[in-house]
Amino acid sequence: MVIAQALLWFAVAGLVSCTGFLVLLAAATQRFRRRQRRAGTSATVLPPVSLLKPLCGLEPGLEANLASFFAQDYPDFEIIFGARSSEDPALQVIRAVQKRYPQVPVRLVLSGEPDRPNAKVCSLQKMYAQVSHDYLVVSDSDVRVASNYLREVIRPLLDRNVGLVTCLYRGVPTGGIWSRLEALGMSIEMTSGVIVADILEGMRFALGPTMAIRRDVLQAVGGFEVLANYCADDYILGQEVYKSGRRVVLSEHVIDHVVYNRSFKPSILHQLRWMKSTRFSRPKGHIGSVLTFAMPFGLLGAGAGIALGRPLLGLALLAVAVLNRLLMAITAGWGAVHDRRSLRDCWLYPVRDLMGFFFWVGSFFGRRIIWRGNRYRLEYGGKMVRIGGAPTTATPTEEPASTTVAVDHLA
Repeated sequence: MVIAQALLWFAVAGLVSCTGFLVLLAAATQRFRRRQRRAGTSATVLPPVSLLKPLCGLEPGLEANLASFFAQDYPDFEIIFGARSSEDPALQVIRAVQKRYPQVPVRLVLSGEPDRPNAKVCSLQKMYAQVSHDYLVVSDSDVRVASNYLREVIRPLLDRNVGLVTCLYRGVPTGGIWSRLEALGMSIEMTSGVIVADILEGMRFALGPTMAIRRDVLQAVGGFEVLANYCADDYILGQEVYKSGRRVVLSEHVIDHVVYNRSFKPSILHQLRWMKSTRFSRPKGHIGSVLTFAMPFGLLGAGAGIALGRPLLGLALLAVAVLNRLLMAITAGWGAVHDRRSLRDCWLYPVRDLMGFFFWVGSFFGRRIIWRGNRYRLEYGGKMVRIGGAPTTATPTEEPASTTVAVDHLA
């Protein structure tokens, strides 16, 4: 009985904590929406931009994703793609899209096999050597943007005190319940954590789907080289820019992040890898994030209430938890990033919240992750070490370590 009473009070404390987080989220959402209303896209001079986009295989919606970057309403920009090999099937998609936008300068860097743990950063290092402009935008291949994207993410960088600009994103499912649940996590859970962190202490990190930075800032923090051993390279780059004395700014522009994990295992492994990366990159914040979940405390309260012979109290605590998550889905998913799916699927978010808690628990079991088919061991500070030795090096019949070609000249 004493244990049940203690668990009941623990559940109540957890629900009070996540309710406090919800209040902070409401304030942060209002602040973000005010910024969106005040934001302007005009600028006296828009500098030329180099878009860096690493590729690795086909993904659902890849053609539409890439086309959205070609279709930018921006006066002067180039796109530099990176792939390990000319055999990458994504190159066929580039050629198809590039034919529709012949006015956009495009180059492809064939980087070969990575020599450091983070293959994406290894590709970025070689792509960076080919950029023509001082304003850079690094963007993942699984995102889709509006035509004013470049205008909005570059505008804050015109302030020399700003060193990096990043974007919130909406999750876009590609089919199946697991894709829908992962997309909800992106639109709601990720958004909530980012905008609450922004209102409490300001941005001290970046989000990988978009990182806009000037050449001088990147060089000042050591270039892409300093990120090559880290799993959460976006978090590290944002931290380095912040420590250099420059501001990291959260853009008012919200992008679409396409979720290509449609089945159970890939989705679970992806989200568990992200949780483990967070645990090793920022351990204190990761531990504290348990207080932002609601459903575990609601279920604990329901169980404790039943054990104490007070089932109505237990069910009331569970109802509070469910209501909390519904409000969170509407506040962050619709209120901040205008994701209609967060409104339609808000009833699913309590399930997603409980899943997030289990991912959080799972992040403390082991330090190994699987990324792009390779196994790594995470170290404290966020570094990762490949298990099983160095990557396979290119054979004489493959591309050299780094080759730059024009897309329309590829076979």
